[in-house]
Amino acid sequence: MEREGIERKGFFDREMQMVAFRVGKEDFAVDVMKVESVIPMADITRMPRAPEFVEGIINLRGQIIPLVDLAKRLGIEPGPRTESTRIVVVESGGVKVGLIVESPEVVKVSMEDLEASPGLVASDVESAFIKGIVKLSERLLIALDVDRILTDEEKDGIDRIEKG
Repeated sequence: MEREGIERKGFFDREMQMVAFRVGKEDFAVDVMKVESVIPMADITRMPRAPEFVEGIINLRGQIIPLVDLAKRLGIEPGPRTESTRIVVVESGGVKVGLIVESPEVVKVSMEDLEASPGLVASDVESAFIKGIVKLSERLLIALDVDRILTDEEKDGIDRIEKG
Protein backbone atom coordinates (compact mmCIF):
# COMPACT_ATOMS: atom_id res chain seq x y z
CA MET A 1 0.00 0.00 0.00
CA GLU A 2 2.51 2.59 -1.14
CA ARG A 3 2.20 5.57 -3.44
CA GLU A 4 5.49 6.67 -4.95
CA GLY A 5 7.49 5.31 -2.02
CA ILE A 6 5.51 6.85 0.86
CA GLU A 7 4.37 4.44 3.52
CA ARG A 8 0.62 4.53 4.15
CA LYS A 9 0.19 2.45 7.31
CA GLY A 10 -2.33 4.08 9.62
CA PHE A 11 -3.34 6.72 7.10
CA PHE A 12 -6.85 7.18 5.80
CA ASP A 13 -7.50 6.24 2.19
CA ARG A 14 -8.03 9.77 0.92
CA GLU A 15 -7.12 12.25 3.60
CA MET A 16 -4.92 12.45 6.67
CA GLN A 17 -3.90 15.03 9.23
CA MET A 18 -0.40 16.31 9.80
CA VAL A 19 1.10 18.74 12.27
CA ALA A 20 2.79 21.48 10.23
CA PHE A 21 5.36 23.85 11.73
CA ARG A 22 8.28 26.11 10.91
CA VAL A 23 11.92 25.53 11.77
CA GLY A 24 14.19 28.36 10.67
CA LYS A 25 12.93 29.34 7.23
CA GLU A 26 11.62 25.88 6.34
CA ASP A 27 8.11 24.44 6.67
CA PHE A 28 7.81 20.87 7.93
CA ALA A 29 5.09 18.38 8.80
CA VAL A 30 4.81 15.16 10.76
CA ASP A 31 2.06 12.58 10.80
CA VAL A 32 -0.43 13.54 13.53
CA MET A 33 -0.47 9.87 14.60
CA LYS A 34 3.15 10.32 15.79
CA VAL A 35 2.33 13.41 17.89
CA GLU A 36 1.41 12.95 21.53
CA SER A 37 0.94 16.62 22.42
CA VAL A 38 1.85 20.21 21.63
CA ILE A 39 2.81 22.30 24.65
CA PRO A 40 4.19 25.79 25.31
CA MET A 41 7.90 26.15 25.99
CA ALA A 42 8.76 24.96 29.48
CA ASP A 43 11.66 25.33 31.89
CA ILE A 44 14.50 23.25 30.48
CA THR A 45 17.00 21.39 32.64
CA ARG A 46 20.32 21.21 30.82
CA MET A 47 22.00 17.81 30.56
CA PRO A 48 25.79 17.55 30.75
CA ARG A 49 27.47 15.74 27.85
CA ALA A 50 24.24 15.63 25.83
CA PRO A 51 24.55 15.94 22.05
CA GLU A 52 24.65 19.56 20.83
CA PHE A 53 21.11 19.37 19.43
CA VAL A 54 19.60 18.19 22.77
CA GLU A 55 18.56 21.34 24.65
CA GLY A 56 17.92 19.41 27.85
CA ILE A 57 14.97 17.70 29.51
CA ILE A 58 11.55 18.69 30.83
CA ASN A 59 9.11 17.07 33.21
CA LEU A 60 5.83 16.52 31.36
CA ARG A 61 3.09 15.08 33.58
CA GLY A 62 5.66 13.07 35.53
CA GLN A 63 7.59 11.88 32.48
CA ILE A 64 11.10 13.04 31.66
CA ILE A 65 11.13 14.20 28.03
CA PRO A 66 14.34 15.12 26.20
CA LEU A 67 14.09 18.27 24.05
CA VAL A 68 15.61 18.35 20.60
CA ASP A 69 16.34 21.68 18.93
CA LEU A 70 15.11 20.58 15.52
CA ALA A 71 17.02 23.33 13.70
CA LYS A 72 20.33 22.11 15.15
CA ARG A 73 19.43 18.47 14.51
CA LEU A 74 18.51 19.10 10.91
CA GLY A 75 21.50 21.35 10.31
CA ILE A 76 19.56 24.44 9.31
CA GLU A 77 19.81 28.04 10.44
CA PRO A 78 17.56 28.46 13.51
CA GLY A 79 15.09 31.27 13.75
CA PRO A 80 14.48 33.29 16.91
CA ARG A 81 12.35 31.83 19.68
CA THR A 82 9.06 33.69 19.86
CA GLU A 83 5.70 33.57 21.61
CA SER A 84 4.68 30.93 19.05
CA THR A 85 7.60 28.61 19.91
CA ARG A 86 6.19 25.27 21.01
CA ILE A 87 7.28 21.79 21.96
CA VAL A 88 5.80 19.04 19.80
CA VAL A 89 6.07 15.76 21.72
CA VAL A 90 6.47 12.84 19.32
CA GLU A 91 7.15 9.14 19.52
CA SER A 92 10.44 8.43 17.76
CA GLY A 93 11.16 4.73 17.54
CA GLY A 94 9.65 3.95 20.93
CA VAL A 95 11.12 7.01 22.68
CA LYS A 96 9.18 10.19 23.52
CA VAL A 97 11.00 13.32 22.40
CA GLY A 98 10.05 17.00 22.44
CA LEU A 99 10.82 18.92 19.24
CA ILE A 100 11.27 22.69 19.52
CA VAL A 101 9.37 24.31 16.63
CA GLU A 102 7.54 27.50 15.63
CA SER A 103 3.82 27.95 14.98
CA PRO A 104 2.54 24.36 14.89
CA GLU A 105 -0.86 23.78 13.33
CA VAL A 106 -2.89 20.78 12.22
CA VAL A 107 -3.45 20.58 8.46
CA LYS A 108 -5.54 18.20 6.40
CA VAL A 109 -3.63 16.59 3.59
CA SER A 110 -5.09 14.73 0.66
CA MET A 111 -3.19 11.59 -0.29
CA GLU A 112 -2.70 13.12 -3.74
CA ASP A 113 -0.75 15.96 -2.10
CA LEU A 114 1.96 13.58 -0.81
CA GLU A 115 4.98 12.77 -2.93
CA ALA A 116 8.08 10.75 -2.25
CA SER A 117 11.11 12.84 -1.57
CA PRO A 118 12.85 13.79 -4.81
CA GLY A 119 16.53 12.92 -5.07
CA LEU A 120 17.57 16.56 -4.77
CA VAL A 121 15.42 18.55 -2.39
CA ALA A 122 15.72 22.34 -2.51
CA SER A 123 16.47 22.52 1.19
CA ASP A 124 19.39 22.47 3.57
CA VAL A 125 17.86 19.55 5.48
CA GLU A 126 19.75 16.26 5.52
CA SER A 127 17.83 13.84 3.29
CA ALA A 128 17.89 10.98 5.86
CA PHE A 129 15.21 12.81 7.85
CA ILE A 130 12.90 13.46 4.89
CA LYS A 131 9.97 11.15 4.27
CA GLY A 132 8.44 13.12 1.42
CA ILE A 133 6.99 16.41 0.24
CA VAL A 134 3.47 17.70 0.92
CA LYS A 135 2.08 20.02 -1.74
CA LEU A 136 -0.53 22.35 -0.32
CA SER A 137 -2.07 25.06 -2.46
CA GLU A 138 -0.17 27.86 -0.71
CA ARG A 139 3.08 26.11 0.33
CA LEU A 140 5.30 23.06 0.30
CA LEU A 141 5.95 21.12 3.51
CA ILE A 142 8.84 18.76 4.08
CA ALA A 143 7.40 15.60 5.66
CA LEU A 144 9.79 14.45 8.39
CA ASP A 145 10.37 10.85 9.35
CA VAL A 146 10.35 11.25 13.15
CA ASP A 147 11.62 7.70 13.60
CA ARG A 148 14.92 8.85 12.07
CA ILE A 149 15.34 12.03 14.13
CA LEU A 150 17.46 10.05 16.58
CA THR A 151 19.93 7.23 15.90
CA ASP A 152 19.53 3.95 17.80
CA GLU A 153 22.48 4.93 20.01
CA GLU A 154 20.87 8.30 20.82
CA LYS A 155 17.53 6.59 21.58
CA ASP A 156 19.29 4.18 23.96
CA GLY A 157 20.94 7.11 25.76
CA ILE A 158 17.61 8.93 26.06
CA ASP A 159 15.90 5.76 27.25
CA ARG A 160 18.44 5.56 30.08
CA ILE A 161 17.73 9.22 31.00
CA GLU A 162 13.95 8.58 31.07
CA LYS A 163 14.32 5.54 33.33
CA GLY A 164 16.68 7.44 35.63
